[in-house]
Amino acid sequence: MVSAVKFFREVRQEAKKVTWPTRKETVTSTLVVMAMVALAATFFFCVDWIFSSAIKAILGI
Repeated sequence: MVSAVKFFREVRQEAKKVTWPTRKETVTSTLVVMAMVALAATFFFCVDWIFSSAIKAILGI
């Protein structure tokens, strides 16, 4: 069984290998995600509105 000390030593070694994104990369990625979420929300809103209008017209509501 691996000792706790050895485990945490290996965790520290692996953590040193992590490459963190720069501030610019983080901001850019965040803006891209926000834009895609807004685009998807708009798309699904329009599709929902079209389908609900079609169903209302078919049912005569």
